[in-house]
Amino acid sequence: MKRTTILTNLAWLLCQPVLAAPTAQVLPTAAQFEALFPKRLPFYSHEGLLKAARSFPAFAGTGDEAQRRRELAAFLGNIAHESDELRAVREYRKENYDHYCSLADGERCAPGQQYYGRGPIQLSWNYQYRRAGEALGLDLWADPDLVARDPAVAWQTALWYWITQNGPGTMTAHQAMNGGPGFGATVRAINGVVECDKPGDPDAQRKIARRVAFYAQAARLFDVSLGPNLGC
Repeated sequence: MKRTTILTNLAWLLCQPVLAAPTAQVLPTAAQFEALFPKRLPFYSHEGLLKAARSFPAFAGTGDEAQRRRELAAFLGNIAHESDELRAVREYRKENYDHYCSLADGERCAPGQQYYGRGPIQLSWNYQYRRAGEALGLDLWADPDLVARDPAVAWQTALWYWITQNGPGTMTAHQAMNGGPGFGATVRAINGVVECDKPGDPDAQRKIARRVAFYAQAARLFDVSLGPNLGC
């Protein structure tokens, strides 16, 4: 190749825009996962979480290293509370199983189906199963118990909710941990009506404190500060 051609090609390369490399997700090692959830059910595997997380690259993959670690800690802290440290695949309180059918805004419930909490984030309500199913390409409205039978689906619904749903709040949990006010807003996105809107209720305050304690445990493990606004 002639010297002039080499110089021309080099000049062209130097003029090209520099593209930022994708930010790598921060995900727990198997040892870290085991340390956080030593009593977990086999249904909730470390590999299952990693596989599901790859479908949601923004999860723990946004911002600087500390920001990504903090979001991971917040997610794991919340699901530790929601799923009783990954020991609950289905909601414990069976007396509530028929309470999650909303007919507002034209929503319907499939005959014979119940939309109680299932999975790491305890996905609840008919409209949430419908939305999650549409996003994941599954008919969870017609078969909500798939979340409790298929570990991959269980993890996917938890991450789907975390990334895309704001619940009774004004932002998603992912947004709360990435430029938002912090951990307290993740609680509002997940269970704000029951916990955040009852400041005088000792049980609600106990639940929030439990979430914060799990979050703090995960944050210590990932060597990151908690950030502001722990309460909601």
